[in-house]
Amino acid sequence: MTEVSALRESQVAETTPALKAWLAGAEQKRPRRGDLVMGTIVALDAEGAWVDIGTKSEGFVPPSEMLTLGRHWQAKPGDEVQLYVLRADDDSPVVLSLDRAWRHRGWQELEAHYESGEPIEAEACDFNRGGLIVDCHGLSGFVPLSQIAGNPSQDGLALRLGDRLKLKVLKLNRGRRQIILSERAALHHLKEQQRKALLADLKPGEVRRGRVSGVHSFGLFVDLGGIDGLVPASEISWAEDNHNQASPKPGEELDVYIMKVDQACGRVVLSLRRTQPHPWETIAHRYQEGQLVTGTITKLVDFGAFARIDGGIEGLVHISELAERRISHPKEVVQRGEALTLKILSIEPQRRRLRLSLRQAQWGG
Repeated sequence: MTEVSALRESQVAETTPALKAWLAGAEQKRPRRGDLVMGTIVALDAEGAWVDIGTKSEGFVPPSEMLTLGRHWQAKPGDEVQLYVLRADDDSPVVLSLDRAWRHRGWQELEAHYESGEPIEAEACDFNRGGLIVDCHGLSGFVPLSQIAGNPSQDGLALRLGDRLKLKVLKLNRGRRQIILSERAALHHLKEQQRKALLADLKPGEVRRGRVSGVHSFGLFVDLGGIDGLVPASEISWAEDNHNQASPKPGEELDVYIMKVDQACGRVVLSLRRTQPHPWETIAHRYQEGQLVTGTITKLVDFGAFARIDGGIEGLVHISELAERRISHPKEVVQRGEALTLKILSIEPQRRRLRLSLRQAQWGG
């Protein structure tokens, strides 16, 4: 044996074990029925698709196993896709399915949404007497009539076909291929998320625009865009007695001042009156000493009577300013609730004091 021949035999001897190991590994990598594999599309047309899945020969996707392509998603040669192995015989190409892989991902997504409680999106594709049938990643789901928003009639179900619906997964059974969904629960979930986001965004001291959603003896409820805040009766007006004040009507839009936000309880306390200056802050621009005004008697005391002339402004009519004659108690001249013409004697905005006179308004002086 020549020196060259000996060298060649030595190289073959060293290479053969490595080659055998590689071939064994390749055989181990050959997929089996039911496996999910990744592959790269090599060719794609109406006759099917050829996909490189890392085996000795390319895998084949029949047209009947790629019906979701074009309806739910797009692909082209060079794209990497997930596939389900239908058949993997030793002497023929591996037969694959894009549709079954798509449905497998659909089950995974549905299970994830079921666990998290987050809504999923699906298209209404059919209906029956009981409700809507929807397409969830190639899987048929059912939305009972009672779980459809708006309580539609059976005839109205046809109008929902083609709609993309936000749905919450109520029940899943993969073995029975049972998927029960709810549009009403999904809308409730989304509204709750919006409410929580709005609640976190509200800050005491802000002024927000809202709509009156309810009027009660204890106050107003105002919808701030997903959460109702309460305006206590005492915060509707600067006037101490709100019963005689014009109250906002349901549906009316108005600005409200945020007084308190309770994140734990989800409660918001609002004020309507604090969006306006206190009447004492503007009294000097509206009234002057010597002016005659109409006032309503609100309280009688030994030393005189209090009268309200505007909103939250009350002034004192001293007992000496109630009549020309000497009296022992204000009830001899005036009664609570009585409206009278009064004269402004003095205005002290800083001290919030207003002196009034009935005597000088009626008899001069």
